Amino acid sequence: MNISGNTIFIPGSTSGIGLALALALQAKGNQVIVGGRRTDALDRIAAEHPGLDTVRIDTADPASIAAAAKEVLERHPELNVLVTMAGIMRAEDWHRPEGFLETAAETFETNVLGPIRLIGAFIEHLQTRPDATIMTVTSGLAFTPLRITPSYNASKAAIHMLSESIRLQLADTTVKVVELQPPSVQTALMPGHESDPHAMPLDDYVAEAVGLIESQPDATEIQVERVKFLRYGEARGDYDRVVAVLNGTEPLNT
Repeated sequence: MNISGNTIFIPGSTSGIGLALALALQAKGNQVIVGGRRTDALDRIAAEHPGLDTVRIDTADPASIAAAAKEVLERHPELNVLVTMAGIMRAEDWHRPEGFLETAAETFETNVLGPIRLIGAFIEHLQTRPDATIMTVTSGLAFTPLRITPSYNASKAAIHMLSESIRLQLADTTVKVVELQPPSVQTALMPGHESDPHAMPLDDYVAEAVGLIESQPDATEIQVERVKFLRYGEARGDYDRVVAVLNGTEPLNT
C-alpha cells in the first residue's frame, strides 16, 4: 500500500486505533472517510478535523453497510482503500451458556461478518481502481489466546485466515490484501484498557504502524515489534511460555 495519494474509508474509526490511524493517514496526504455508528461523534470529528469526511455506518447491520457503501462511492468514486477497523472485545465465561452465547454471537457478527460484508460491498468497485488495498485488522490474540476473551481471539484468527485466503484469490486483480496486527494498545476496547500499563500507548502504536506502511509498501502483514512476541511464539518454539506470560501465570523475564 502506498502511504499517500489514496482515498481511504475506515469504518469503526470514531475513536481508538481507528481515529488515530485516520488522522495519521490524512497527515500523509490521503483523503480519509471516517465511519461510525454515532452521529454526534461523527459531527464532532468533522468539526475538529477539517478535511476528514464522515459517514454513518453500523457494521453489524447489513442494510447500514449497503447504504454507507452507496454514499461513500457517490461522494468518493476514487476510493481505493478499505480498512475494516470496526470490532468489539468482551470478556466471557464458558463454564455456563449464559456466560458466553450472546456475547459470542455479537462478537462474530461484528468482527467476522462485519468485515466480510464490508468487503462484499466494495470489492467490485476496488477491482476497477488501478491500485487498491483491503486492510483487515486482526490482533496478536489471533495467534496467542487471552483466557478471558475466547470469541474475540477466535474472531481475529478467522480474519487472519480470511486475509491469507482472499489474498490468494485476488492475486489476479489490482487489489492488495494487507493485515494490520496490533498488540495490546491503550484504547477503550475493554473497560480500563486506556490506562493499562502493559498495553502500548496509542500514539506510539500508530506512529510505528504508519512508519511500517510507508517503509514497506509491499508488506502483507503490518507488525510492530511489540506484537511479534505473540505472533511468532509457535514458530520460535516457545508458544506455551507465551501463552503463560500473556495470561499472567508466568513472568515475562524468566
